[in-house]
Amino acid sequence: MKRLHVHVAVSDLSQSVGFYSALFAAQPAVLKPDYAKWMLDDPRVNFAISTRGREPGLDHLGIQVESQEELHEVYGRLRQAGDNIIEQGQTACCYAKSEKSWIDDPAGISWETFHTTGESITYGDGTGEREARVAHARQGACCVPETAPKQDAACGS
Repeated sequence: MKRLHVHVAVSDLSQSVGFYSALFAAQPAVLKPDYAKWMLDDPRVNFAISTRGREPGLDHLGIQVESQEELHEVYGRLRQAGDNIIEQGQTACCYAKSEKSWIDDPAGISWETFHTTGESITYGDGTGEREARVAHARQGACCVPETAPKQDAACGS
């Protein structure tokens, strides 16, 4: 069964954990100094927040799957949706080990598809998301200045 993933960048983790814990009537399943994640069943969502150097607001969306079979099914959907797919493969991100790919929607919102395979003691480097965002910027409209990606990137496992 798939789960929607939402990742929001926040400026004050403690304040945001308090807000979302009250909103969801649940404590985070993962809580680190720079990251928190709720694995909710009603609604079925992997909701994460982090203070990883991004502007506060929606960071990215995603689809989390529970098996390799589901992951390959979603990868097929990615290929139908667009051709600028960043295949990150096995990675450590958001204190988890995952296999993932990225794509940007027509509005420029990054979507990650992933299967979590274990825990990680580090946040990870976010390279897959950075590559997806930079690839999207290169396809942008004429006369749009390119911006350098920030070194710390969030991701949703």
